Amino acid sequence: MGVMDKKLNLYKRQIIQIGQRLYQKGLIVATEGNISVKVDENTLLATSQGIHKGSMTPGQIVKTDLKGVKLEGKGEPSSELKMHLAVYHTRPDVNAVIHAHPPVGTGFAVAGLALDQFILPEVVVTLGTVPLLKYATPTTDELAELVSDSIAQHDALLLANHGALTVGKDLMTAYYKMETLEQFARISLVARLLGRENILPPEAVEKLMELRAQYLRKFSS
Repeated sequence: MGVMDKKLNLYKRQIIQIGQRLYQKGLIVATEGNISVKVDENTLLATSQGIHKGSMTPGQIVKTDLKGVKLEGKGEPSSELKMHLAVYHTRPDVNAVIHAHPPVGTGFAVAGLALDQFILPEVVVTLGTVPLLKYATPTTDELAELVSDSIAQHDALLLANHGALTVGKDLMTAYYKMETLEQFARISLVARLLGRENILPPEAVEKLMELRAQYLRKFSS
């Protein structure tokens, strides 16, 4: 087995593992969600259409080029692949993209609310804020363009009436950001139910943003 084959097999195992985690955590159900990873400058691996991500097999992961043209695989690439490609073309530092429907985060997206308040130091440092994109029909060029416009400055997005998208330098980083997004949404919802979100003061946010810059430098290298 060659080096490339070993690399592809490793990424397929990671995609399968993350699909299982997303399903077990309730961040997706049925055939929801999609996952991709950039193998090199010309090659992607992506989940195929209409499959249950909690019980994937290696044969259900498709290899494409960076234009979305299928190179290998039995199924067809995810119908949301345009959105993933928009990220890769906008953010050369990103090597993995996850789209899911975390229930509380998606609830914010359905309600037309961004997760953009500075309330949790850990979230500010590791995730920043999560803007809400206006609604666009899934699978369309319009949605891909909206993602491209916003992902340049963010690592996580809420998609109005649709779900969430997170990115990372690798698959696990993108997955952890999806977990963080949902935890952020849960805590924000509880705070609002209790009466209000206690926003961090500007001077605290400034210090946290300095820590975030250090964090990004450390974990992007």
